[in-house]
Amino acid sequence: MLKWAAMSPELAPDPRSFTVPEPTAAPPPILPGPVVPGPTPPVLPPEPPPETAVRPNRWRRRLAVVGLVLALLSVLELGYLYTVWRQVERVDLEGSLTSEPNGGVNFLIVGSDSREGVDADDPNAGAILGGGLGSERTDTILVLRTHTEGVTTMAIPRDLFVTNVDTGSEGRINAAIQGGPASLVRTVEASLGIPIHHFVAVDFVGFGSIVDANGGVTIDFPHPAYDTNSGLSVPGAGPQTLNGTQALAYVRSRHYTEQIDGQDVPDPTSDFGRVARQQLFLRTLMADIQGTRNPLTFNRVAAGMSDALTVDDQLNVLDVMKLARRMAGTEPESLVLPTYGFVTSGGAQVLGLADGADGVLDRFR
Repeated sequence: MLKWAAMSPELAPDPRSFTVPEPTAAPPPILPGPVVPGPTPPVLPPEPPPETAVRPNRWRRRLAVVGLVLALLSVLELGYLYTVWRQVERVDLEGSLTSEPNGGVNFLIVGSDSREGVDADDPNAGAILGGGLGSERTDTILVLRTHTEGVTTMAIPRDLFVTNVDTGSEGRINAAIQGGPASLVRTVEASLGIPIHHFVAVDFVGFGSIVDANGGVTIDFPHPAYDTNSGLSVPGAGPQTLNGTQALAYVRSRHYTEQIDGQDVPDPTSDFGRVARQQLFLRTLMADIQGTRNPLTFNRVAAGMSDALTVDDQLNVLDVMKLARRMAGTEPESLVLPTYGFVTSGGAQVLGLADGADGVLDRFR
């Protein structure tokens, strides 16, 4: 207005004729068009919670704890076995054993049918007493050799006619135990010319308790079998679990008879068949003991061993564990010692070493 007042009247606009311009109209709104689908974005997994980042470490710790517990149990088990092993009867063989070589090791294993203290009412009496009480004899004599290739065994017939090196008298080799284990070791070494590095005796009275502690032992019988002398009675074929009484009757059977197609068929191999059955049984029992994971079973078996075994004073628990592993993990090679039968001047039927015996004995020399 001040500027207009300074103008000439002709040029100043008439305020009455001044019009305010109309406001510009707003642009029409833009309506949304049809939606065109685009590519679907990938679905990402949810972010893991913070604690899952340390889960691997947590599992490692748990595994470490489990491993530590198992190791501790193994140590305790070994400690218990060592404690039991200290209770096993030991004998001093008076320097009769051969110093252990770097190669193979020969174990002289005998099964004793000592009947001392056996009650006629004992469940095992039928298998132990047999024809009646008598002086101690070695029911089984076995040489077992461990070497880098495996295990080799040889049965020594108990009727083998030899000279007792301590007395100078001739007789069956199984009678040599009457002079004690050292006398038997010396007689075996002298008569067969093989070194003996360790001695193990199994008392058949305690043998049954080991089997029962293990829960029995399962043997696969091709046919029903029996032996009225030992008390063995297996009514059916196939896998049969033997308790201590039947196991004892099985390993001591000398008149093993199978029932085949309704016929009674005695074992024609006599003592050799018995030894083969004993080896099968021992392998099965050792495999069961090695494979057990029940500490109670293991402890019962170990305790039974302390009552059933007599060993030389040089044999330690690690030697026995190594022997058990070898027997359980391999199929021992069984060799037959060649013999022939003859009658002594006193009328006794005995056995002598036949041609070819040296070839077998060389495997243990």
